[in-house]
Order: sequence, then structure tokens, then C-alpha cells
Amino acid sequence: MSDKIIRIGGASGYWGDSGMATPQFLKAGGIDYIVYDYLAEITMSIMARARAKDPNAGYARDFVSVVMKQNLSEIARQGVKIISNAGGVNPRACGEALRALITDQGLDLKVAVVLGDDLIEQKDKLSPTEMFSGESFPDPARLASVNAYLGAFPIAQALGKGADIVITGRSVDSAVTLGACIHEFGWSAEEWDKLSGGTLAGHLLECGPQATGGNFTDWHLVVDNMDTVGYPIGEVSPDGSFDVIKAEGTGGTVSVGTVSEQMIYEIGDPQAYIVPDVVCDFSGVEISQTAEDRVHVAGAKGYPATDTYKVSATYGDGWRGGTLMTFYGIDADKKARGFATNAFKRARTALRASNLGDFTETSVEILGAESQFGDHRRISGAREVVLKFAAKHPKQAGIGILLKEATGLGLATPPGLSGFSGARAKPSPVVRLFSFLIPKNELGIQIDFGDREFTFERPATETFADSMIQRPGSPSAPTKDGDMVEIPLIDLAWGRSGDKGNKANVGIIARQAEYLPYIWAALSEEVVSDRFSHFLEGDTERFLMPGSNAINFLMDEILGGGGVASLRSDAQGKGYAQILLDHPISIPKAMAENL
Repeated sequence: MSDKIIRIGGASGYWGDSGMATPQFLKAGGIDYIVYDYLAEITMSIMARARAKDPNAGYARDFVSVVMKQNLSEIARQGVKIISNAGGVNPRACGEALRALITDQGLDLKVAVVLGDDLIEQKDKLSPTEMFSGESFPDPARLASVNAYLGAFPIAQALGKGADIVITGRSVDSAVTLGACIHEFGWSAEEWDKLSGGTLAGHLLECGPQATGGNFTDWHLVVDNMDTVGYPIGEVSPDGSFDVIKAEGTGGTVSVGTVSEQMIYEIGDPQAYIVPDVVCDFSGVEISQTAEDRVHVAGAKGYPATDTYKVSATYGDGWRGGTLMTFYGIDADKKARGFATNAFKRARTALRASNLGDFTETSVEILGAESQFGDHRRISGAREVVLKFAAKHPKQAGIGILLKEATGLGLATPPGLSGFSGARAKPSPVVRLFSFLIPKNELGIQIDFGDREFTFERPATETFADSMIQRPGSPSAPTKDGDMVEIPLIDLAWGRSGDKGNKANVGIIARQAEYLPYIWAALSEEVVSDRFSHFLEGDTERFLMPGSNAINFLMDEILGGGGVASLRSDAQGKGYAQILLDHPISIPKAMAENL
């Protein structure tokens, strides 16, 4: 086997991420590829509205006008290749803007654009059911975007045709990394373990500094130097194993904890993490610290790809609005709740007078009184809180009434109301997500170089079946000899959480292998469901990942619709791990004394 290693830097985790990563990588040197992930379902809807107003818009313009403009000459000098899904809903326009910039700077770089994910022109011909809820397809007139998640092989083909920069529309986040690996190592569509390893490398790079100390359970270890955080670099080997590092002299840290947390982030079933090119099994992945700020990752397994692409559509579904107010003094939480109750009473009176009908959904959260913890809250009679209240209504005017009437209560409120002054909040459209599957053979993919175009030929392979998965056995029963004591889970584990539509993942990783049996025994599906009962409307599933001593919990219908369709303060479940890490775990007293 070749000893070739490719070095890939993950420079962007979302549209709005800092631009510090690209010059950081270029200063460090030795980078073969820099990859950028900009897209989420909400982002696609925002870009779709921008394209509707301007046919040349609809992509991450700052990728071209700022990141590439400031760094392109050095990228060309070092021979670094660029891969990004910055194309959004208008990848062709993004490619044209890049080509114009290259010409302006007198450089010789070839830009390839991957096309075929955008199905908005076919919206009137589509009639699928929602893949999770079974709902019918929304009225095509309400659709903002319809995009299939493309994979890595078209990117690899573009690189093979001589592209220096590859721009895609909606691809899976990890595809920008996997595409580079397929091209460099010549992986075939049937080398599933390698494809799974490359996907995992991409998954660890796709959220930027979340793999190097961002959002880390042990935040206190890195908080003093996160202003100079190092963005992650993957050193990938031909067998699909890799190391995660960061540039020398940068902040943050690369540890078993930071990398494990990012691996388990938003993966759903860890033995069936589905991307277009492979079905990944991360349950046996082993993560080891081999040096300071260097972690080795190996053991990903793969199954054949499915014969469908996932498609995500976004559509308008009424209006929402809300605001934040602060209360302080004795019983501040009760004052805040009383204010919210009266604000909704006044608003409903005004709605009836205007024949607008009632709100379709309302939300009141008292932040500072542990409203996020539900029945497990510990505070009663908080002296300082933030009131967040919000609602949905079919009409923009309905939300306008709520915001106006709440403001009008300013002189008829319990004492202690305050807040940072500014303009009154405004109604905003509710954007909902509709996901479905489409057969791969119904989607045509093209690779456009500006002066020439190629058709992507999808490789034919075996098709995935659920029966291919073999689940690991449960951990051994924990030893309960001697005295037992209860300690918070955070003393035994790291945790990371995030969303998948209206589902939330909470991943828990034991800090030591010997802790896992106690955590597994304590955190049944019923216990976790109870912990989140104030949010949870669906079921909870539990998945074991013995390779990394981890457990992933997947909770359905828990985010109030998710994204901008939700009225929640945490509409994406990003803090849910913090709720679970507070849960008590019973362990032997002798073990507790050695923590």
C-alpha cells in the first residue's frame, strides 16, 4: 500500500463562520486541499429568496468576494486545491464570479461547477411523501428550494478532469473531503470501508473548530485561547484512517474528547450514517491520542450505498415572532410568567376584534429559572431572568399584533422589567423542511468547466439493505460491590448534541472505558425520555458505539419543528447534551474517589 498522505484543512462550518482559517492554513503550509462547508436547510431557503430577487445571487458571495479574493494568489502559488459547497442554490453564478476573479488577478486556475442537485424547476412534477412524517408534498407555490444531497464522486471526477477549484450546490457536508480522497487515492465505489473512513474525516472537518475545542464539554481547558483557535487539519492515509491535527501556535486543542464529540455529532444511527456514496458504520471507530494536538482515527466500516438521494425542500408556512425581556428582583420568574400571560390575553383580544383567528402555537420560556431542564430544574424564585415568548400565526398581521400588544404592556407590568433598548421585533416567515427520497437514476449530474461540460456517470454497485448491519452486544453489567455514590454524568463523560430536522442527537462518550457500563445501565431510553419530557413528543432510540466507548441517543419530534420552524430558544438542540450531563450516575465509591 502507498504511504501517500494528503492534508486537508476544514476552513468553514457554516455560512457566517470566521474567515481566519484560510490564511491560517496557508501560513502553516503543506496543505493539499482546503474545504469549505456553508450550507444548511435554513441557508438554502435564505439563498433561494436572494436568487428570487437577483438571478445572480443565491450563493455564499463572501466566499468569493472576501475569502478567495484575499487569498487566491497565495492559494495558486502553493498549489492548494479548493472544494466548497458555496454554490448554494446558484452554483453556476458562483463559478462565474470565481472565474472573473481569477481573470482579474491574472491567475491560471480552472473552476469546475457540479450541477444537478437543484430540482426547483421540477416542483410541479413532484408528489412525494415526507420520509419521516408521511405528510403530503406542500403546494409547489409555497416552495422556496428543492435540492438533492449529492455525493463525492462528481467532485472527484471534476478534480480528475483538471479542476483546481470545485464548487457544488447542495452536497452532503462531508463530500467536499471525501471527493478529494477518492481522487487522490483512486478509491472505487465498492471500497466501502475506505469511503466510510473518508466520510468520517469529512464529518470531523465539516464543522471547523468544533473538532479543536469549540463547543467542548471541558470548555474551561481552552476558553482562554479560543480567539486564536486552530481549524482542523486531516492527514488522510490510503486505507481511510487519518490523523486530526491543527497548525502549530494556534489556540484550542485536539484531543480524544474533542474529536470523539465531533464524531458523534448529529449522526443518528451510528451504524447506518447514510451519505450518497456509502452507508457508514462508526460504531467500532477507535480514537487515540498519539501526540499533543494529534489524534489518530481508525476503524470505520462501510456498506454499499443506497439507490436513492435524499432531497430537502423548504417552504413557507405562516409567520412567527417573539421577543426577549429581562426581569429582576424577588420572584422575577413569576413576574415574567405573569407578564407573558397578560401579553397573550391582550393579543388574543385584538386578534378576535380583527377576525384573524388564534395563534397556531405559542411558547414561553423563562431563561434563568432553568426552563430548559423541565421537571429537573433546581431553581425556584429566581431573582433575575430573561423572558422569551413567541408565537406562530398564519398571517403576518397576527404576529404584529402580539408584538405591539406586548410592547403596550410596558407601563402595566410587574416591577423589574428592563431590557437592552432597540427597535421592536418584527414578524418573520416560518420556513419548514420537507425531506424525501428520489431514485438516483432519475437525477442527472453535470460538471461544468465554463468552456466544456461533462456528464457524471454514476458507478453501479450493490445496494444497501438493513439486514447488513450487525448490532454490538450491550456492555457487561456494572460492578456494584461496596458502597455506591451518585455523581453527575459530566464527571464520567463528554457530551455533544445537535439536530436533524425535528430530531435531536445527544452523544455521550465515556472518559474511560470502565465508566461505560455504569453509564449504559443508568441511561436507558426511558430515563432519557423522562429527562427531556418537557420537549419530547416522539420516541427515543439508544445506540452503542463500543469502539469509542460512546452512546448516541436519537430523539424524534423534540425540537418544535426544528430550525426557523421552531419557537424554542434552542431550536437545534445544541445544548441538550448539557441537560443530560447533569443527570446523576451511580458508581462505586472507590471509583468516585479516583476521579
